[in-house]
Amino acid sequence: MLLRRDRAITAVLIMLDVAFYASRSGTVSAADIAERAGLARRGIEPLLQALSRSALLESVRGPRGGYRLGRPRRDISVADIVSTVVNADAEQEDGPEGPLFAKVVDPVWKDHDERTVSALREVSLDDLVRRAEASGLRRPVAEPISFSI
Repeated sequence: MLLRRDRAITAVLIMLDVAFYASRSGTVSAADIAERAGLARRGIEPLLQALSRSALLESVRGPRGGYRLGRPRRDISVADIVSTVVNADAEQEDGPEGPLFAKVVDPVWKDHDERTVSALREVSLDDLVRRAEASGLRRPVAEPISFSI
């Protein structure tokens, strides 16, 4: 998991962006997520797809399409997000081999990963949204609907 730290952090940031900026019934576009995060849209597309396939995100098509959470933010842990990204990449990995790796490095890494995942299970997406609000970040105010004749 630690080898994919940047992808994992980006996936958490994507999920937090959707949780923070999408209203209960609204969506957030990939372009808006990428812009706020300072990332290339094409760079986050594979993560958006993986998060959608895992049902953490729901993809909505159409002119007002985008992404919204696939389940309540209190029910999504940071570990859920990270494991989705790590599992999506697991098949592509060619890693080291040999007795030093198998008997020393891999067990140490696995132990560290287990402790990290355990800690990340304790943090929900809702916790992160509350931290964002406590830090002074504000969601954009929805523009009022006005009718003109």
